[in-house]
Amino acid sequence: MTTTLSSKNTMTKKKLINSISQEKGIHPNDVRHVIQAFLDKMTDCLSEGERLEFRDFGVFEVVQRKQKIGRNPKKAEQPIIIPARSAVKFTPGKKMRKLIENASE
Repeated sequence: MTTTLSSKNTMTKKKLINSISQEKGIHPNDVRHVIQAFLDKMTDCLSEGERLEFRDFGVFEVVQRKQKIGRNPKKAEQPIIIPARSAVKFTPGKKMRKLIENASE
């Protein structure tokens, strides 16, 4: 069984920008531009089918999801076909995996 942290523990882009800005003494607009450029470049690379690997952090890659049949358990309708599609998969790196495992203990 998996559990997730509450929404109180959500790090938004705005919070991330402010946190980095305060820690490093950089103007928030400069941090915002760098983070947005980074996210845009990641999106461009993934949309072109490239694999992104960040040592100790993890790997982002595009995978193909097969077509499957789905059902709404609350309704007695006919099953629907969920088409095949591309999706982004993230695999955490060794260092991140260890930090997360230790944090949950």
